[in-house]
Amino acid sequence: MKFIDEFKEFISKGNAIDMAIGVVVGGAFTAIVNSLVNDVINPALALITKLFKNAGGETANHLLDMTKWIIPGTEIKIGSFIGAIINFLVIAFVIFCVVKSINTMRDKLIKKAESEVADEPAGPTQEELLAEIRDLLKDKQ
Repeated sequence: MKFIDEFKEFISKGNAIDMAIGVVVGGAFTAIVNSLVNDVINPALALITKLFKNAGGETANHLLDMTKWIIPGTEIKIGSFIGAIINFLVIAFVIFCVVKSINTMRDKLIKKAESEVADEPAGPTQEELLAEIRDLLKDKQ
């Protein structure tokens, strides 16, 4: 049972939760970056370099003729990139909701613990203890 208690303590600490959030959000953001590079930037660069390579000496006329812009394997996939952004936003929203619920539960537990501590009878103050010791010493004499 001690192992489970230690595990609960580890999970309830903020550091473990923060680390898990960082890993999940980092993975989702990596998908955005990969989609941007693979679906938008690389095809655009391939299109530009192939256009200039195929143009030869007549660069201006070749670039203006849009029928020559169709090069296999250079389609820019904006939909895939937008899908990666939407996935990231959904994941970030779910993580936000989870963290908000964890913080709410933690606040309730802290308030409950504080109320239990406040309900305990307060012990004598330092002055009261010193006065009691003084009175006991007077009685001894």
